[in-house]
Amino acid sequence: MTYTTFTISDVRIFTGNEVIEFGYVTVTNGIISSVSSGSLASEHTGLILSRPGHTVIPGLIDAHMHAQGNELALSQSLQFGVTTVQDMHNETANVHKMKKIAATKKDEAADFKAAGVAATIEGGWPMAVVLAIDKSKQTAADVATWPKLKSPAEAEAYVTFNLSPAGGADFIKLMHESGAAVGQALSKPSLDIQKALINATHEAGRIAVAHCFGRADTLEMLSLGIDGLAHTFMDEPVNEEIIDGYKKASAWCNPTLALLGSFTTEGEALAKRFANDERVKGKLAATDHATMCRCMSFATANATVQYAYETVRRLKAEGVPIIVGSDAVGPGLGTAYGATVHQEMYLLVKECGLSPKDAICSATALTAKVFGLKDRGEVAVGLKADLVLVEGNPVADIDATLNIKGVWRDGILAKSFHI
Repeated sequence: MTYTTFTISDVRIFTGNEVIEFGYVTVTNGIISSVSSGSLASEHTGLILSRPGHTVIPGLIDAHMHAQGNELALSQSLQFGVTTVQDMHNETANVHKMKKIAATKKDEAADFKAAGVAATIEGGWPMAVVLAIDKSKQTAADVATWPKLKSPAEAEAYVTFNLSPAGGADFIKLMHESGAAVGQALSKPSLDIQKALINATHEAGRIAVAHCFGRADTLEMLSLGIDGLAHTFMDEPVNEEIIDGYKKASAWCNPTLALLGSFTTEGEALAKRFANDERVKGKLAATDHATMCRCMSFATANATVQYAYETVRRLKAEGVPIIVGSDAVGPGLGTAYGATVHQEMYLLVKECGLSPKDAICSATALTAKVFGLKDRGEVAVGLKADLVLVEGNPVADIDATLNIKGVWRDGILAKSFHI
């Protein structure tokens, strides 16, 4: 695994913000050294990859997934052009394991950012659900390591440890789930605890993200000044209070539409279509293919993914940032590492009115911006050479994002691709 110097020429370039219809990108020792329009100068030396009819886009960022301790989460994501994944809840030992894999296998694994262990309480989300579904000794042992916050006074110590080298976290995840949208009655942290967590996170200069499936829970988190929501809601329609709450908090939304479609089962047909697309099926582990073709069916009768679609449409129209995250997890029915990122972009375009350009931006430059990832997310001079080469024009047709012909992380070509 070595850094290389090369140029991809005669291609369309989507920088993450703007389109260059014909130009070239040069990479020097893992860093983008030139992005230009027009033809390459005849005196240019070094490895030149001329790819007319192709488009270069930034490496995709999955803003919400759960790797657990599974190396497949990183390797399969990379095959789908996802060069960075953000784990939204994982045991500390697994966080360090995944970070080591990401750092040492750049040609096989996506880069790994993490929330570490989310701020959980006794009997709250996802503890009660996990223990009800999986009664193994290992799972019980894992859950035993989760924090059981009882008061605001414990917030600072939790945040300090989680963001320390020993904790391994890059940002903080709050759990605020009453269970109203999924037919459960769950304990959730007091607003005083949640506010203390947000304050401690901001004092540390980091991002605070919250899990909520219901509208009422979402409103509470917005009222406390959360930076972003790890889901949108499916139990009630969007209202002006939600729009105003997002604006007042200057918050962003990662809607996880594919997951919510799995919860309500309304997304089953589309998930199966993606799973059986030849561009997807050949890259999926057999277990992930089977998982992607099934639904959670884990929502109340009144819940509908249509509420989520309409919420995203309204938020987008009001200028609220919409980012892309899959919430893929090994046993998570209706999702698959890497593949669901493409399904999520497709849903943003087909169901929520975003343009293909907007959807790709949501999975690249915009996610990097809201999480403060200043070294990636765009095809720009000085940034990491996290690049995806796609046949066709994904800026015009979002389906083309799956026509992946090359993936580079830090300028290193992923092993399964041959250029």
